[in-house]
Amino acid sequence: AFSGCSNLKNVELPESVTSIGKEAFSGCGFKSIRIPFSVSIIKEYAFINCYSLSSITFPSSVTSIGNGALRGCESLTNCTIPDSITSIGEYTFTGCEGLTEITIPNSVTSIGKEAFSGCNNLKIVTIGNSVTSIGDSAFYSCSSLINIMISNSVKTIGESVFSRCGNLKIVTIGNSVTDIGSRAFY
Repeated sequence: AFSGCSNLKNVELPESVTSIGKEAFSGCGFKSIRIPFSVSIIKEYAFINCYSLSSITFPSSVTSIGNGALRGCESLTNCTIPDSITSIGEYTFTGCEGLTEITIPNSVTSIGKEAFSGCNNLKIVTIGNSVTSIGDSAFYSCSSLINIMISNSVKTIGESVFSRCGNLKIVTIGNSVTDIGSRAFY
């Protein structure tokens, strides 16, 4: 709908909007957006490459955030994930270099492939108590990550999950982990 509108600086969505479509705002120039409580679905790559986007809050009405929804939003510093989300899809936050902290709520059961890959300034990650799997390369090249605690609910840690996390000093792995993929901490 607004893909490639790099000069678009302000968006006000009415309460009548119930979903944001695939690539709807890709490459737009706004710094923040308020998602109304009427929205329940955000499709794939909805905000991909919104380089100026620094803040986004998903209301508790949102139940699904599509793969790559915020991929390449390099200025993103503030993002709230509501308790209504049950999974973080593939590439959702890939390349969000401005993120320094993220809390994954207890409602989330899986973190997808490369979900936070390339978030170079991500220092603090809080993983909720319901996550059972962390996908391949989920935190690949998060070079500022120092400490990670993997809760007791996690059973599977994918391949290269923490690969290229050169500053990682403390890793706590919960007692339910049965499978750690190759190069998980390379």
